[in-house]
Amino acid sequence: MITKVSHMCIYVLNQDSAQDFYTNKLGFKVVTDAPMGPGMRWLTVCPPEQPELEITLFPVVEGGMFKKETLKTMTELIKNGTFGPAVLTCKDLLATYEELKAKGVVFKKPPTKEFYGFEALFTDDSGNWFSLGEEVKK
Repeated sequence: MITKVSHMCIYVLNQDSAQDFYTNKLGFKVVTDAPMGPGMRWLTVCPPEQPELEITLFPVVEGGMFKKETLKTMTELIKNGTFGPAVLTCKDLLATYEELKAKGVVFKKPPTKEFYGFEALFTDDSGNWFSLGEEVKK
C-alpha cells in the first residue's frame, strides 16, 4: 500500500523567480538545489512545518520532457492560470492574507467564508493558483 507522498511537482516558467517567490514570499525552505546537467537543476522546497513533503519547482523549458509544441502549450496554460496544484493551510487566514499581500502576492479571491471552510485564492509568479485555507480548529 502507498503510505505517503514524498514529492510533488509544480511547473514553473523560471526557477530562479519561483525560488524567490516560494521562499521569500511564502516562507518555504529550500530542500535541494542541485545541478542536473547543462542548464538544468533539481530544485525542491517545502513548507516550514512539513519538511517531509518536497515540492519540485520544475522548469517548463524545451528539451528533455518538453518538445517545442508542448512547451508553447504548457507556457500558455500556466500563464493563463489553468493549474491549481495545491490547497495550502495556515493557522490564521486573515493575518496570513495581509502578510502575503504586503509581500506582493496577488490574490484572485480575498478570504471568504464558504460552505467548506474559510478560503482565499492566490497565484504564484508563473500563474499557478492556490487555495489557502484556515486550519480547522478541533
